[in-house]
Amino acid sequence: MAYDTQNIFAKILRGEIPAHKVYEDAHTLAFMDVMPQSAGHALIVPKTQAENIFDLGTDELQQLITVTQRVARAARQAFNADGITLMQFNGEAAGQTVPHIHFHVVPRYAGKALQAHGRSMENNTVLAGHAEKLRTLLNQ
Repeated sequence: MAYDTQNIFAKILRGEIPAHKVYEDAHTLAFMDVMPQSAGHALIVPKTQAENIFDLGTDELQQLITVTQRVARAARQAFNADGITLMQFNGEAAGQTVPHIHFHVVPRYAGKALQAHGRSMENNTVLAGHAEKLRTLLNQ
């Protein structure tokens, strides 16, 4: 199957759709999930046109996971999280809803369940505040 250049992450990468960006380099972009499961839920995407993990080369995957780890460390600190869940889905049957490879970084708190994903949009002001917390730590 050919890469869908009209998927939402491709549009964000091209600047056609706004996003609360927290980190960007030549290979990756990290931004806030607009339908977060927890405060501070961020997404990390490669700038490569790749639908899933099988479409990335080793170097591209290494760059993606390195930034994912960096965002996870910042999220743990910024949101005083007890833990971090990393999620990455490959194919619709696995739960992938956007056909562009991405990692979820989800701060977790002891005794607190995750919100359902994809159910409701977070307030834009809240997302902007969360993005600022992460950007501050990622730019140190």
